[in-house]
Amino acid sequence: MATYAVEPIVGPRHGPRPYLHPVRTLGGIPVTDTMPEDHPWHLGVSVAMPDVNGTNLWGGRTYVRDRGYTWREDHGRIEHAAWLSGVAAGSFAERLEWRDRDGRLLLTEERTVVARAAARGWELDFGYALTAPPGHDVTLGSPATNGRPGGAGYGGFFWRAAPGPATTFTAAHDSEETVNGSAEPWVALTGPGPYTLVFRGLAGRDRWFVRTGIYPGVCAALAFTDPLPVPAGTSLDRRLTVLVADGTLTRAEIEAG
Repeated sequence: MATYAVEPIVGPRHGPRPYLHPVRTLGGIPVTDTMPEDHPWHLGVSVAMPDVNGTNLWGGRTYVRDRGYTWREDHGRIEHAAWLSGVAAGSFAERLEWRDRDGRLLLTEERTVVARAAARGWELDFGYALTAPPGHDVTLGSPATNGRPGGAGYGGFFWRAAPGPATTFTAAHDSEETVNGSAEPWVALTGPGPYTLVFRGLAGRDRWFVRTGIYPGVCAALAFTDPLPVPAGTSLDRRLTVLVADGTLTRAEIEAG
């Protein structure tokens, strides 16, 4: 159903980090993409931020206030540090380290990934906790918090979907224009195959960042409008679930579970 790249070969400007790809439906339809030509730093299913105390861990150009997107020597990397024990079959847990370009520790992460059967396919349960080092406050930011208009508050758990035409909807909204920036309990993305992905699990002031036009993807954005602080020694916990289903599900089918 999914393959995990633990130590992928990724260029330093593309935000090296572990990721899931390919991810497939039970019918074998691919639902992820990696290193696409339009955004080669999009890596399947991963967690990354464009701004962690000034370090770009997302990859690509950095959005600079009053200048726009700019290539800078500010790219860090997210590295697998250790596997963690005590998880059930069909799952894994690991510790990761978020580091700046000089190797200094910015955050530690504990990640747990579980795959389980669901009524209409299978479900990916993805939990992560980001912890700031003792004595060092950390601030998470995005292009939006650095001045970019247009709802570009991406950063956090991100799913780059398989190439091809896509649509998105929630219980109350249709289209990228109305779904992007919303805080609905769930958001669906459909694509060729056909397949349907249903994302759940926003917390705090998180918002859905959704694209279907220039590319298909969904992010549970941590800093959609405002920077998100992680005080020294504290943790930020998130848990997302994604239903991976064959076919195009309707609102009624999604609500029925």
